Amino acid sequence: MPSAVYLDDNAASPLRPAAREAMLSALGMTGNPSSVHRFGRLARRVIEDARAQIAVSTGATTAGVIFTSSGGEANALALHGARRRRIIVSAIEHDSVLAPAQRAAVCAEISVDGDGVVDVEAIDKALGPDASDVLVSVMLANNETGAFQPVADIAKLARARGALVHCDAIAAAGRMPCDMDTLGVDMMSISSAKLGGPLGVGALVLRPGVDIAPLIVGGGQERRRRGGTENLSGIAGFGAATAEAMARMSEQTRLAVLRDKLETGVLALAPTARLFANAVPRLANTSCLTMPGVANETQVMALDLAGIAVSAGAACSSGKVTASHVLRAMGVPDSEAATAIRVSFGWRSTESDVDAFLAAWGSIYARVAQAKRGTAA
Repeated sequence: MPSAVYLDDNAASPLRPAAREAMLSALGMTGNPSSVHRFGRLARRVIEDARAQIAVSTGATTAGVIFTSSGGEANALALHGARRRRIIVSAIEHDSVLAPAQRAAVCAEISVDGDGVVDVEAIDKALGPDASDVLVSVMLANNETGAFQPVADIAKLARARGALVHCDAIAAAGRMPCDMDTLGVDMMSISSAKLGGPLGVGALVLRPGVDIAPLIVGGGQERRRRGGTENLSGIAGFGAATAEAMARMSEQTRLAVLRDKLETGVLALAPTARLFANAVPRLANTSCLTMPGVANETQVMALDLAGIAVSAGAACSSGKVTASHVLRAMGVPDSEAATAIRVSFGWRSTESDVDAFLAAWGSIYARVAQAKRGTAA
């Protein structure tokens, strides 16, 4: 049954109308963007217009924007392409950062506190006096809990010692300011799908002067930094979605109200439920919470049957029986982490969605509680 209520925007946000229109227009075009004839030049214009939209949203130059197939590829390009011997990451990074980081000669995973905020002093110590062989990669906001990370403070420390700094802003882009100069980072990854653009396109954005080795060679595309014919319609939709998200950034205030109503409602239904990262600044659209004694897989399936779409963590790890590495890094026992789900709002979310979620969540929790009482009797 199709979900009547979609609350999984951190996995992929519904396609914005402006993105759909841009994609349909691009799909009607003929020509390879690398061709020099008129058809090719028209296709190239679409890509460069989108590149400018991405650059504006990140405070970068158009020359610094490299289009990729996803945010995950952008992360991989940053970590492999930087060619640094040592890589320092936080323990709550997305798997698309943690996996390539572990291939470095030296990889240090930095701990976080109970609210999921990375330890800046630990990064300071890990850098050492000379960090010219180091890449530091820390996300701007966590995709599971929404917790903001002190990226600007980390970047100031790291760059003063010669380190490169990469920021995974995939969860944050379109939901909070992501200006590279303000943050002081050298590289930033973003994804179309989280912004209300199409799946299958992302970007790695570089500060002027930063060099990167390509992962995909054999073509001169993207200034020889990512070979292969560009995804014209996807890039067009990405650019349009980015511009729309930037124009509607104030919408995050409305989403924070929805999030807070949901969390207040959950605690009223189950006072022992736990909210994660609610004591620190976090994304307005994200709530990570537990249903005491009920496995997250059970919750996701039961909510789906009730027409509510949520997730049990990052989309790429949903369905796995292992506990969230993010919650584990925060010191949450696996038994409790296994009862946590993520609810994430987006541009289409409404108050009625919250009401529907609370009705379904409360019904599931009441049934489980009743079943437990029956078993005990």
